[in-house]
Amino acid sequence: MQPLTSQADPVRVLFLENIHPIAVERMRSEGYEVETVGRALDEDELIAKLEGVHLLGIRSKTQVTANALASAPQLRAIGAFCIGTDQIDLRYAAESGIAVFNAPFSNTRSVVELAIAEIIALTRRLTEKNADMHNGVWNKDAEGSHEIRGRSIGIVGYGNIGTQLSVLAENLGLRVYFYDTSEKLALGNAVRCNSLDELLEVADIVTLHVDGRPGNSGFFGEEQFGLMRPRSIFLNLSRGFVIDHDALRRHLDNGHLAGAAVDVFPKEPKAKGDEFVSALRGLPNVILTPHIGGSTEEAQSDIGSFVAEKLHKYVAEGSTTLSVNLPSLNLVQAPGTHRIALLHHNVPGVLADVNSIMAGHKVNVEGQILATRGEYGYLLTDIAIDYPQEILTQLANMATTVQVRVLS
Repeated sequence: MQPLTSQADPVRVLFLENIHPIAVERMRSEGYEVETVGRALDEDELIAKLEGVHLLGIRSKTQVTANALASAPQLRAIGAFCIGTDQIDLRYAAESGIAVFNAPFSNTRSVVELAIAEIIALTRRLTEKNADMHNGVWNKDAEGSHEIRGRSIGIVGYGNIGTQLSVLAENLGLRVYFYDTSEKLALGNAVRCNSLDELLEVADIVTLHVDGRPGNSGFFGEEQFGLMRPRSIFLNLSRGFVIDHDALRRHLDNGHLAGAAVDVFPKEPKAKGDEFVSALRGLPNVILTPHIGGSTEEAQSDIGSFVAEKLHKYVAEGSTTLSVNLPSLNLVQAPGTHRIALLHHNVPGVLADVNSIMAGHKVNVEGQILATRGEYGYLLTDIAIDYPQEILTQLANMATTVQVRVLS
C-alpha cells in the first residue's frame, strides 16, 4: 500500500442536491476546488462524476453504493448534509478508509416545528377547511376540530428529534408517551411505554421518528394502524420505507384514522418538477410534504457550515470527531510537526508496532492519540518534520494497515 500524502494540487469537492451555498463558500475559502450539481445522481452518473474527486457532499436522495465507492480511489470523505446516512454504504466506506460525516443535530428544531404545525393543522381540520374555502364553501362547523391541549401524543423513536418534540409537546399541554427500543431517559413528565402496542393504545397522535436501519423497513403496517385509537392522527417524518402506505390509505378511507401527515416516501422524485406518485394523494385530511422536515433556511445554513467544517478538519487535521463510520478522535497538532493518520484493523499490538517503527528510525513522537470502533482503529501521530520516508513505507506495509495519510 502506498501512503497518501498531502498534495499541492487543489482538493476536488463534488456537492450534489443543492447543498447550501455556505458550504461551498467554506470549502472554497480553504482553497478547495468545488463543483456543484443541483440534483441527485443515480449510480452510473455518480460513478462518472466521482473521477478525481476527493470529497463528496450529498443529501438524502443520492445512493452511495459500494460500486460507486470502488470506482473512486481518490475519495477521502463523504459529507451527508442531513441527519440520515443509510443512503451510504458505511461498511464499504470504512473498509476503503473513507470517513463519513453527517449533521445529527442541525435540523432537529426544523423537523420538530413541522411536526407541531402538522399536529395542530390536523387536529383543527385546517386542511379540510382550507380546501372548502378555496372551493367557495363557507363552513364554520366545529365538529371534529379539537384543541391539542389535553390530548395524548405517542412518539415512536426518542432520539434527538423525538426528545425535543417531547419537550415542546408537553409545553403545549399534550400528554407525552414514547417508545424506543433503547433505554432512554424520559424528559419532563413523558411516560415510557414498554411496547409499541402499549403506546398505540393510549395515543391520540402517533408520530414516527425512527432511524433508517434496515430492521425498521415496513415495521408500521396494517396491524399497527389497526391498533391505533379510532379517529387518531398519524405522522411520519422519519423514513419513507418504515410504513405501509396502502394500509395507511385504507385506514383513512374507512374513517378509522382522522388524518395523517407524511413527509417521506419509499420512492421520491430526484428533481424539482418530477412527478410525485403516492397512494396518499387526493385525500383532504392528509398533509403531504416533499421531504422538507429539515428544509428551512436556518437548518440548511447550519448543516452547510457544520458538515463542511467536519470535511475540512478531516482533510487538514485528520479529525474524525462525530464520524459515523470511523473511530472519533481529535488531537491538537504539536508545533513544527508532521501528522501521520493511520486507519488500521482493530487488533492488539498496533500501537506498539507503530512506535517500534518510529524508535527504529530514532524519530521522536511529539503527540499521539488512538481510538477504536468495532473492526477499526484510528491513530494520529505527530512527529518531527525531518523523518525518513522509510517510516511511511513500513507503516503502509503493516498487515493491519487500511490506510496511511500524511498531513502537513
